[in-house]
Amino acid sequence: MTPNTDTPPLCLLADIPDGNAIEVDAVVNSEVESLMVYRHGDEARAYFNVCPHAGRRLDYAPGRFLVRNGTIICAAHGATFTADTGDCTAGPCRGDRLRAVPVTVLDGAVRLA
Repeated sequence: MTPNTDTPPLCLLADIPDGNAIEVDAVVNSEVESLMVYRHGDEARAYFNVCPHAGRRLDYAPGRFLVRNGTIICAAHGATFTADTGDCTAGPCRGDRLRAVPVTVLDGAVRLA
């Protein structure tokens, strides 16, 4: 994917502890959206900060996510998602998935693709 270099990066990869996630705001489809950006080594994944179960935010406090051993846990109802794919593996929305936002890492910066 070609990164969108017309806009500032979402964040720096170094801003995200490896195996964890941060929240960023980004313009997606002309709307300002809250995104969760997850880091795995030198790669990043981004998802809308919304649980597919009830449409509530995934973070338990603004910008703070429950991420353990490659798993994202929704603070509201305990739905469990594989961080690398966004697939729900347990909880009330099992079989559903987080809505991904395409990103790429270029020169240490995470950008919309």
